[in-house]
Amino acid sequence: MVTIDCMGEQCPIPVVKTRKAILGLPSADTVETIVDNEIAVQNLTKMANEMGYKVSSKKVAEGKFAVTMEVSEETLKKTKESAEPSEDACAPDQRAKSTVIQVASDTVGIGEEELGHILMKSFIYSLTQLDTLPTTMLFYNGGAKLTCEGSPVLDDLKSLEAQGVEILPCGTCLDFQHLKEKLAVGSVTNMYEIARRMTQADRLVRP
Repeated sequence: MVTIDCMGEQCPIPVVKTRKAILGLPSADTVETIVDNEIAVQNLTKMANEMGYKVSSKKVAEGKFAVTMEVSEETLKKTKESAEPSEDACAPDQRAKSTVIQVASDTVGIGEEELGHILMKSFIYSLTQLDTLPTTMLFYNGGAKLTCEGSPVLDDLKSLEAQGVEILPCGTCLDFQHLKEKLAVGSVTNMYEIARRMTQADRLVRP
C-alpha cells in the first residue's frame, strides 16, 4: 500500500498528489490518502470514481480521514494512457489549440475576498499540474499584482513560464499601481497586444 499524507493541504493538492502517486505505480496497488476535511474526501472519491478505481473512506480520528483506492492493472493502464499525448496530437491538423487565460483580479469570483485569494492560489497551482498547459496568461487591472514581488502565486507562475507558458502583465496597470519596479515574472505588454491575444485565441478562460 502507498500512503500519502495530505493533512493540512488545501484543495486541489490532495487530488494532485494522489494522482501523481498513482501515475508512479509500477503495477496494481492500493493507495491511501490521509486528509483533514470532508471536502477533500469528496474530491478524492469523485476522482476515483471517474478513473474507475474501487474507493472507500473512513474517519480515523477527529479531523482525520483516510481515503483508500484500489488501483487494478486495467485502471492503472487507462490512467497512464490518459496522461500521455496521443500520436494524433503530433499530426499537423491535430495541433494543440491556443488557450489564453485572462486574469483581471487577484481573486476569483465575487463575494468573500479572503476566499477569492485562496481560490486564485488554488487555480494557478492547478494550472501547473495540467497535462496540457495554457499558451498564454494575460494579467491586467488587479491581476497584474500577481506577477510582482510578494505574490502568493509567484513560484507557480515562474514554473509555468519555465514550461513555456507566456506570462504577460499589462504595463499600464503596473504603472498605475506603482508596481513596475516590482515585476518578478513575465514580460510587460500593452492593451493592444492583450486585445489581439484575446481575439485570436482558440479558447479564452477567465477564472
